[in-house]
Amino acid sequence: MKLVKDNINEKLKNTDKISDEDAEKAFKTIISWIGEDPSREGLIETPKRVIKAFKEYFQGYHQDAEQVLNKTFGDVENYDDMVVQKNITVESHCEHHMAPIIGVAHVCYIPNKKVVGLSKLARVVEVFSKRLQTQERLTMQIAKTLMSALDARGVAVTIDAAHQCMTMRGIKKERATTVTNYYLGLFKEDLSYQNRYLKFIGK
Repeated sequence: MKLVKDNINEKLKNTDKISDEDAEKAFKTIISWIGEDPSREGLIETPKRVIKAFKEYFQGYHQDAEQVLNKTFGDVENYDDMVVQKNITVESHCEHHMAPIIGVAHVCYIPNKKVVGLSKLARVVEVFSKRLQTQERLTMQIAKTLMSALDARGVAVTIDAAHQCMTMRGIKKERATTVTNYYLGLFKEDLSYQNRYLKFIGK
């Protein structure tokens, strides 16, 4: 996790050197490159709007998923079975074409004396989704962070998503979705845990 944090911090340093004004100029150049006139009425404010949107799309670079999980609860009467959260919306962008990735994530962990607020599970998905991603990496980042931060006995993460880099361009298979799974701890060691989890999420 340290290497990942170091890479993110280095990216943030580089980002700080580029102003909003510089980024707006870059988008104006792109608008001209595609054959449009960035000075026409409908496009004059577009670079500013794109900058604002990009700040939202990629806010995960300025967030720490482990900090999201800092607050846990131990007064749960020794609950030690699965905690499953299904159908968490995933909205990300692929790192190859910067096209949207839209789908759902299912997250499950087995507590080890402490649990975390339910909204925090969705927040971890959000933090990693709001970065340029591959679905495989996104799935693993969520799982490894939950396992480490919660000292969980096991973690399972599934993402089912459509990639607009292949639904709107290239091969253009608009109904295709991709499913990725990642298991840690008891879910990797014991297939009975995997089977229960997959039954819960309807896979």
